[in-house]
Amino acid sequence: MEKSRDIVIIGGGPGGYVAALRASQLGKKPLLVEADRVGGVCMNWGCIPTKFLLHQTALVRSLRTNTRLSGPIERIACDWKRVQEDRAKIIDRLVKGTEFLLEKNKVDVVAGRAVLLDERRVRISTPMGETDVEAGAVILATGSRSADLPFLKADGRRVITSREALELDPVPESLLVVGAGAIGLELGTIYSRLGTKVTVLEILPHILPGSDKEMATRLERMLKIQGLSVFTRMKIERAVETPGGMRLEGVCLKGEAPFSFEAERVLLAAGRRPNSDAFQEGAGLVDLEKGCVRVDEHMRTSLPGVFAVGDLVGGKLLAHKASHEGLVAAENAAGGDLSWDDRALPMAVFTDPEFASVGLSEEEARERGIGFQVGAFSLQANGRALTMDSPEGMVKLIAGPDDAVLGAHILAPGASDMIPELTMAVRMRMKLQDVSSTIHIHPTLSESVVEAALKAKGAALHALNIPRP
Repeated sequence: MEKSRDIVIIGGGPGGYVAALRASQLGKKPLLVEADRVGGVCMNWGCIPTKFLLHQTALVRSLRTNTRLSGPIERIACDWKRVQEDRAKIIDRLVKGTEFLLEKNKVDVVAGRAVLLDERRVRISTPMGETDVEAGAVILATGSRSADLPFLKADGRRVITSREALELDPVPESLLVVGAGAIGLELGTIYSRLGTKVTVLEILPHILPGSDKEMATRLERMLKIQGLSVFTRMKIERAVETPGGMRLEGVCLKGEAPFSFEAERVLLAAGRRPNSDAFQEGAGLVDLEKGCVRVDEHMRTSLPGVFAVGDLVGGKLLAHKASHEGLVAAENAAGGDLSWDDRALPMAVFTDPEFASVGLSEEEARERGIGFQVGAFSLQANGRALTMDSPEGMVKLIAGPDDAVLGAHILAPGASDMIPELTMAVRMRMKLQDVSSTIHIHPTLSESVVEAALKAKGAALHALNIPRP
């Protein structure tokens, strides 16, 4: 291993490998250090495998709930062994593809652990020993891990994280999910479709904390219809091991009533903790209260030449956020001066229907004292939604007094594919009229975006223009 490199990237998740690829494109000679498989949690144990399991179980649920089919529908089931085998194959294909790209872009990858010694030196530990490398710049991209509760820690058996939840065998009869964020709802949805009795416990007033309340409430109602038991304002105080699994006890904050739930397994999905342990000594790099590394809008830390990206720096823990931050960090590590603006950062939850969002929610606009307009259009009046048996969703736009789009929220099949148009609208400060005057294909769910923009101005064509209360 060479003792000096232009850029050393610590961590091979989305932020790390994207930073390495971009640094190579910019003419630098990067070294990527990863203790596990390239692709990080997202590719190996998060985004990709979860979406595969969601797709497979959605097919089964769709067939079972379709009242227009005939024949022995009750015999339809997931071949769980085959599903798990194919999940592993897809992950392997993507990881090998990423490794191929890194190799062809002349990025050296070292399987090992790295510690930042100072602003220019990194110590790399491998089975062959330790090596100190001097770097022109360092990009920290070590990601995050599932967070424990003080009285409830993952053991990989009865109390699991999202990592173990992807490959449970056999499928449990019951599952308690702690946390109603994206991870908890997606994994809860998967196992509910497989026949598991799923109970979701959330301490905050509604699911998907931080999301638009109206949309989250609507999604919660739909998940309950699908079979998930969802309870909010549930403060868990004790965890007790039982002969058949675990029991969680606590108090419902709505009326201080005690509760007790039992299940074979408990899934911890109440947040994640940045992997910042190796940087705790690094000259004030880490916010000791939050555990994340502090950065500015250029992804620079307080140490000159040291950058950090992804879950490690906090904020919304999203793979596409990490990737974009990796691009910014690589450009700046190579001498550029790019900045990062999270004002137009989209997110999506791949439940049924999907929920996607970007920009301000109605509550955030109100809290900031911004005068705003709301245009909401129900999929009940969208022809494509009716043909798909999915009329329960909604598209909601938030605009400022000048008609600039400030936020968008979509609850619909394929919402994650519909949100980019509105992400661009928020980023480019487009007006409602820019959205509503853009021709959308008929019949599509995307026509609801046009109608929502029109509705904000009292000009919807396929809904009554009644003012919102």
